[in-house]
Amino acid sequence: MTTQPAMVIIGAGQCGVRTAAALRNNGWDGEITLLGNEGAAPYDRPPLSKAVLLGERSTEQCAFHDDAFYRDQRIDLRVDACVQHIDRGARKVVLSDGRSIEYQRLLIATGAEPRRLDVPGANLQGVHLLRTASDANALAEALQPSRRIVIVGAGFIGLEVAASARARGCQVVVIEAGARALMRAVPEVVAGYLIDKHRQMGVQIHFAAQIERLLGSAHVTGVKLKDGTQIGCDCVVVGIGVKPRTELAEAAGIDVADGIAVDDTLRTNDPHIFAAGDVCSFPHRLFRRRMRLECWKNAEDHARIVARNMLERGETYSEVPWFWSNQYDMTIQIAGMPAFGVESVVRKTGDTSRIFFALDRDGVLVGASGVGKLSEIARDVRVAQTLIGQRACIDRALLEDPDVKLKGLVAVEAL
Repeated sequence: MTTQPAMVIIGAGQCGVRTAAALRNNGWDGEITLLGNEGAAPYDRPPLSKAVLLGERSTEQCAFHDDAFYRDQRIDLRVDACVQHIDRGARKVVLSDGRSIEYQRLLIATGAEPRRLDVPGANLQGVHLLRTASDANALAEALQPSRRIVIVGAGFIGLEVAASARARGCQVVVIEAGARALMRAVPEVVAGYLIDKHRQMGVQIHFAAQIERLLGSAHVTGVKLKDGTQIGCDCVVVGIGVKPRTELAEAAGIDVADGIAVDDTLRTNDPHIFAAGDVCSFPHRLFRRRMRLECWKNAEDHARIVARNMLERGETYSEVPWFWSNQYDMTIQIAGMPAFGVESVVRKTGDTSRIFFALDRDGVLVGASGVGKLSEIARDVRVAQTLIGQRACIDRALLEDPDVKLKGLVAVEAL
């Protein structure tokens, strides 16, 4: 091994651990230090709102690797490391216990944290967030049959928890401040399709509903809305979005713009510091704007690219986003950025399966949302991902016709 400073990664989530492994795979033979603060080895988060809440997996089973992996790969994993600040001049990370670690290149992969409900009673017992393994364990314990669960927020986390809670036999009410579900994620027609399914499964949903306060003395017993409506409950789950953890970067004078601002190689305004995953915003060539993504695939893709660029490969990031969710017997797969579309074209791929294509003002395919059986949507969404990457402009009738094979359209000339 060399004696040069380590590659240091702040954040031992999915992006951080994948980057550490990718550094080894790309030939880095020096030290790698991976700093986490959850007291546990890195684990996969998507199962927390699904398999863990349903009792199908334990949080321990969500771990990416066992201890032998970190030992064999010579990754110095520290699971209780609290970073106090970044000393850019000395190129070192200072921990809260006073120790410091010099770096050759630094990656900030601190992810995002849940937004908290800012109303009286929000700190009562029985009010849950869902981001960490300990959050999932506490919420799984609360989802007992016949219990009344109020979920605040009709985003993907809120709806996934609603589906899991119904499967556990809970009574579920969803409260959403906006006019509809998934406002920033998918077009209205897609959101409506999902909400219809939740209502069929017995979930009560209130839109344009403002919470005045949570009720109870020590433990939450209900929710009071600003119109005076009171909803009794045994627990509340808050899923109103997340905010990027940018505090370390801001204190170090690193540029921030809806997350840590990076260029298309994921480098910050400090040439020795990179950022990746949920915490950063980056310019996207395909969509011609700066964006920040909060999804599993983005963290995976960023890790692969940023590891190579920490080794000065100079590669640019331009992957087409992809996201999935499982709710009841439905799979939702999303390619591209459907929210950037102004027109929707629907393709029926099965009795209850649909793909909603999103086109921008110029008729360019910018997103595809598949909802239904996995076997009836997955292939077309994958092909749509390729078409989105081409910035393909396709006749609406071809997109709508289920007899037209999407794969045959891949040769359409990109704009």
